Amino acid sequence: MASALITNSSDLSRLRAEGYEVAVKSGYLVITNVPYLTAQRVVARGTLISALKLANSTTTARPDNHVVQFIGSHPCNLDGSEIQGLGRHGDPKQKLAEGLVADFSFSNKPEGGYTDFYEKMSRYVQVISAPVIAIDPSATARTGKVIESRTADSPFVYTDTNSSRAQITAISEKLKGQHIAIVGLGGTGSFVLDLVAKTPVKEIHLFDEDDFYLHNAFRSPGAPTRADLDTIPTKVAYYSAVYSRLHKGIVPHCENLNESSVARLQGFDFVFLCIDTSPEKKAVVNYLADHGIPFVDTGLGVQAADEKLVGIVRATTITRDKRNHIDARIPTVGKGADEYATNIQIAELNMLNGVMAVIRWKKLLGFYADYRHEHHCTYTIETNVLLSEEDRT
Repeated sequence: MASALITNSSDLSRLRAEGYEVAVKSGYLVITNVPYLTAQRVVARGTLISALKLANSTTTARPDNHVVQFIGSHPCNLDGSEIQGLGRHGDPKQKLAEGLVADFSFSNKPEGGYTDFYEKMSRYVQVISAPVIAIDPSATARTGKVIESRTADSPFVYTDTNSSRAQITAISEKLKGQHIAIVGLGGTGSFVLDLVAKTPVKEIHLFDEDDFYLHNAFRSPGAPTRADLDTIPTKVAYYSAVYSRLHKGIVPHCENLNESSVARLQGFDFVFLCIDTSPEKKAVVNYLADHGIPFVDTGLGVQAADEKLVGIVRATTITRDKRNHIDARIPTVGKGADEYATNIQIAELNMLNGVMAVIRWKKLLGFYADYRHEHHCTYTIETNVLLSEEDRT
């Protein structure tokens, strides 16, 4: 797909046609072997990097900023002084993605900005390489070497330019390679899928045997067509079809897990448990805890009172290091009344429940900072209170 991007984008294909070593890696445009002069008046070679902006999956759009990153020492003039026209920008030594650690960030903005990535990158090459010509007229960034663009290991159908644009690709890669299971694709589970599908996890396995009915459309992400609803697809068939447009690793399982089948969760890195209280849920909870598989159990309890809705949204995390709160915090069959078990489903509360669960998972992997390591979080609607408990000690 990255190769197609270079071929179909006139600015990138022009760079390659003129002999620049062009590649697309992790949402960044990379030009290697750019000659420059060091402070010791030695000719060296560096790498120029720019976050990409795409019009669609196969063509670039006009750059929306004038900043680039550079791997190497600071390019200098003939007298050894730093080239001032580059303009240092931001923090030095920044990890952009795996294998891309920038030493400098430069800012050179022409009036009106850059019309395309050819103009942007060739202009920076010109500024960086100009002093070299006086010492080595043969030095050029136009080597004619074709560089392979890395996309084979990407779990996405198209390039994630959101992470590269925000320069958080290296942080997002902490989620890379994970095998995730979502048990239950009701309102909350479907929002969990929507969020996890936008991360670079390896696979997302969906477990649910229920059909996708009309009422599901009003408490889940997106907008199914009438044709979608008229066919009455299974939830896993519907959602896998939708999210496979974005993520390559969606794996549907049209079944509800129970005591005899729960071993299917063996080997997963993390599980999102989004099902109601039942004997089957108890079997799943026990299996995950006994086998040291970390998971988040979600709960939503909403009731009508005085013609208004009140209730609690809950996300309870169980890890290898913290599991002694299962009985107190996760409602399972045989415990009497369950304050989370009412069946009023509201899209924004399902979404909130999914968000709470996904944020907690991302904290466990170091995507977000985590100072409290809470393992039980509730949001109370009527008092607008978000309460974090069961900190890891």
